[in-house]
Amino acid sequence: MSDCLFCKIVRKEIPAKVLFEDDLALAFEDINPKAPTHVLVIPKKHLESLEEAGREDRECLGHLVMVARDLARRRGHRQSGYRTVFNTGPDAGQSVFHIHLHLLGGRQMAWPPG
Repeated sequence: MSDCLFCKIVRKEIPAKVLFEDDLALAFEDINPKAPTHVLVIPKKHLESLEEAGREDRECLGHLVMVARDLARRRGHRQSGYRTVFNTGPDAGQSVFHIHLHLLGGRQMAWPPG
């Protein structure tokens, strides 16, 4: 999608502090962090949300989760813990409609989160 913010980041039209990139995914620092570690992990393929994902996207979505885990470990959160979140739709807080996994760590998290 040409006007999607995250697609523009994937195409390098908008700068981001990239932490990971491969053929399927890109991970970068959130510009409005909610924790000391707040990374967004996105597929390079445009998908609006989990609701738009199909069976053919299972491998990519699993890959996003594993990328988040690896980044959390690199940040030293393996023992203390971290949170991964997909917000799906406006009521859940999704504001950019390109699926993205939030990786949050480095502080105590509250429950319930919303």
